[in-house]
Order: sequence, then C-alpha cells, then structure tokens
Amino acid sequence: MEASKVRDLVAAAFPDASVEVALEGGHYTVTVISAGFEGVRPVARQQRVYAPLSAAIAAGTIHAVNIRALTPGEAQS
Repeated sequence: MEASKVRDLVAAAFPDASVEVALEGGHYTVTVISAGFEGVRPVARQQRVYAPLSAAIAAGTIHAVNIRALTPGEAQS
C-alpha cells in the first residue's frame, strides 16, 4: 500500500490533525500530531491511530507500523 493511502486513512480519522506517513521498505512510520491527544495515555493514542489501519493490517496489506501520536506541545519539544 502506498504511503499516501495510509495517510488518507489516518487523516480521515483525525481531520484536525497533522498526519505524516513515511514508508521504508515494508515499514510505515505514522506520525499524528493532534490536540485531541491531550490527557490521553500513550497506549490509548496508539490504539486510536491503529484503528483506521486495522483492516489493512488484518488483510496483510500493511505489515509493520510504527506510530508516533503526539500533542502539538510534544511535537515542538
């Protein structure tokens, strides 16, 4: 799956967020920066980002994903 398609899936779930996807080999790095992550534990943030990708992961279209889910303040640090 192209990185742009992964980005579109995640961006649809986080319309007010900054979403970037990098693809290296078969490994995706998904970075989501959202104020909606304020006060949310890291595992719950990752689960929220994972959710729109779960069907593609289950189908084997996506094999490896690294998720960075940050608040705007964390992204600037």
